[in-house]
Amino acid sequence: HRTARCSRRQQPLLSMPAQQQQQLLQPQQQQQPLRQAGVATATRQAGPLDPVPDYAAIDSQPLNQLVMALFRRKMVAAIGNDSQLSGYDAIIDLTRRLNASFREARQVQLTTRGILKSLFPAWLPGAFKVMFSKPLPEFSCKLNALATALTCQWLMGPCKVNDVAELDDGSVGQGMGVLVERCRYLEQAGCASICINSCKVPTQEFFEKDMGLPLTMTPNYEDFSCQFSFGKTPLPQQLDEAFSTLCFQQCPSRAARYADCSKQADGADCPNVLKQDSRRLVPRD
Repeated sequence: HRTARCSRRQQPLLSMPAQQQQQLLQPQQQQQPLRQAGVATATRQAGPLDPVPDYAAIDSQPLNQLVMALFRRKMVAAIGNDSQLSGYDAIIDLTRRLNASFREARQVQLTTRGILKSLFPAWLPGAFKVMFSKPLPEFSCKLNALATALTCQWLMGPCKVNDVAELDDGSVGQGMGVLVERCRYLEQAGCASICINSCKVPTQEFFEKDMGLPLTMTPNYEDFSCQFSFGKTPLPQQLDEAFSTLCFQQCPSRAARYADCSKQADGADCPNVLKQDSRRLVPRD
């Protein structure tokens, strides 16, 4: 009798009817939410069609090499291991590892914000907020726009200071913007979720919560330009067009990866872009 009971319990799955197989497999699928999450069923052409620019002149500048090396060290410290690649390829490789290290997109955003904070002495962001951002907001916006244009070309490619067309009060912010002509980071990553989770959201939060300055970043997925608008409060994410985009055709990871994006992974928008009201975001202070 014991042998008969064992043989019934060990009945091969393939010998069962298809409906019974599905019933047995269903609980296993429910235990793995990321496996049953959506995959981008529609994609879009994103970015320029002409060849990628040559960044050798930018990469050869001593200041850019110094900042890139510092950024790489901070990324390695956050991830726990380094890339075998060199130069800018290592930055993209580490970015992809960072995005693959967490089960939630929000964790990627918070970790990236932590990396940005670690680039500065611990006292500096808070001191800047008190000494400059609050008493001198316009000057602070112009200062940060200039600093961004001078120190971040290694990451984003050529950029220049420009005016912000409309601030929160409707005025023009002269010299308070930065136009990234063709974002190197977005183009080489080839991924909308990396743009959102590893750049736009954490950078906006870093400047608003740590430096005391509102910042709106507006990426253009057609030509890969990006407008930085210091002094302008970001829209709620549900209203920001940057969060509603099809997955890029060149994206290397179209399958849904994050548990906190699973409910919105309907096969239309990129399944790894976390879209929630900015007021609900939990700060990392």
